[in-house]
Amino acid sequence: MKARVTVTLKPGVLDPQGKAIEGALKSLGIEGVASVRQGKVFDIELAAKDKKTAEAALKNACEKLLANTVIENYRVEVLG
Repeated sequence: MKARVTVTLKPGVLDPQGKAIEGALKSLGIEGVASVRQGKVFDIELAAKDKKTAEAALKNACEKLLANTVIENYRVEVLG
């Protein structure tokens, strides 16, 4: 099965990398950028018997490694 895990900072957590990207976009003349928040995307292939099992395994991986759940949220999408 293929899946995508998206990890983003929780609202209210400072994002210095996002601020740097925002500044760079503005310096490149890209208009209308109000703010930027950065995150991580993991495309994962795994052997699982069904979607429920895959989601459970990926949530476990997020809790243990892929996301710092104190400051980050994550979303798991099993694509099939």
